[in-house]
Amino acid sequence: MRGLRFRIGGALTVLGCAWMAPAHAHVTLAPAEAVAGSFVEARFTVPHGCEGAATVAVRVRIPEGVTAVKPQAKSGWRVEIKRRKLTQPVAAEHGRTIDSMVEEVDWIGGPLGDDLYDDFGLRLRVPDTAGKMLYFPVVQECEKGIARWIDIPAAGQRPGDLRTPAPAMSLTARP
Repeated sequence: MRGLRFRIGGALTVLGCAWMAPAHAHVTLAPAEAVAGSFVEARFTVPHGCEGAATVAVRVRIPEGVTAVKPQAKSGWRVEIKRRKLTQPVAAEHGRTIDSMVEEVDWIGGPLGDDLYDDFGLRLRVPDTAGKMLYFPVVQECEKGIARWIDIPAAGQRPGDLRTPAPAMSLTARP
């Protein structure tokens, strides 16, 4: 059964790539910079659909070390939060202990027409690691097709060289 899931997933990935929109207008993240260790109100902007089809889901993968993730509600969209268990609980603010982290936030619904754009918001706390770059892979599902904004640059590669770049945020030192 496990091998079957892998084969089906691979086939879906190939089909998804066939429908992928060109990278001339990809999903972006604002702000592009944040102070390490701070709380941030992040906005993922979806500028268009997939090859003319309306967007019906936006799925954002949360990078390691990002905590306190809280999605913004959107009229006409249902929000799903997927969590993963931590191998070791970590201490949090106000004497709390955290044993799971948000792994992915999905907005499902809409539809958001190809000729419209919208922002999908998250409030989150970024890691306290100045100089680090955070990548938030996004999968945009449409009525017909899918766009995967998931490419992360390899060492020495520029994000602008990627066909389908993941939205990114750089962490700066505290002033």
